[in-house]
Order: sequence, then C-alpha cells, then structure tokens
Amino acid sequence: MRRAVCPGSFDPIHKGHIEIIARATRLFDEVVVAVSTNYSKQYRFEESERIEMARQTLSSIAGISVRPMGDGLLADFCRDVGADAIIKGLRNATDFQYEAPMATMNRHLTGVETVFLMADNHYAHISSSLLKEVAALGGDVSDYVPRAVIQRLES
Repeated sequence: MRRAVCPGSFDPIHKGHIEIIARATRLFDEVVVAVSTNYSKQYRFEESERIEMARQTLSSIAGISVRPMGDGLLADFCRDVGADAIIKGLRNATDFQYEAPMATMNRHLTGVETVFLMADNHYAHISSSLLKEVAALGGDVSDYVPRAVIQRLES
C-alpha cells in the first residue's frame, strides 16, 4: 500500500486544499491529512475544530484519513505512519521556493520524497489567510470554502 501525507494547518481547509488532496488519492492508496500546529501562527480555529472541519469535508472521498500531526517534525510523523511521500500543493513559484528546502531536508531525514502538485487555476490565488480576512470583513467566501467552514466562519 502506498501512503502519502498531506500536511498543513488547514485554518481553515478550503477548496484549493480539497482539490489537491483529491488528486493525491489518484496517485496513492491512502492520503493522511496531517493537521499541524505552528506555534508562531495565530489561528482562527482550534486544532480540534480544524480536524473536525477536514473530516466533515473529506469524508466522501475514499482513501483519506485525517489526523493531528502533533508537535514533532513532519519527517517523524511520516515515519510513524509509514508514508512513502509528502504531498504539497503549489500555487506559484514563491510556494516552490519556500517548499523546496523543506522537501530536501525531509528526504535527507527519512528518505521520504515530496510530490508537488500544482494548484488548479481556479484556486491558485487563494490562501486560508486571505479567506479568513475577507470573511472577517464581511466578504463572501462561499465559492472557496466548504459548508462546514462557512458555518464556523459565521458563528
């Protein structure tokens, strides 16, 4: 069985994330969505909420599990779950420049390769941060986030 890990803070999960994760299920038997916490970030949603939104959103796609990543290195998480690869979505060259050194380090630490998937053009301009800002200012983000997220953004 080929298993990949798709890590992220998913604060909140959006349709760009979902599109990448769904495409990854065509390449791997299982995709573990690893919900991470970066303590230097300010989150809108608690880790438990981010996990629940991801589970609700991804439940209809076969071959996906959602787990908290914990406090350790992504490389250690990949080793613990027996991952063959890490999936990263890229929107642009800036994302690649940010992700490439981490991919090299993860390969060095564990031998796990990173597979980059380019974002669909429809979602290449969105980020969780942008969506949170637009929603906080009263803008409509319903084209970009699943229903489980809209409900929580409105509460």
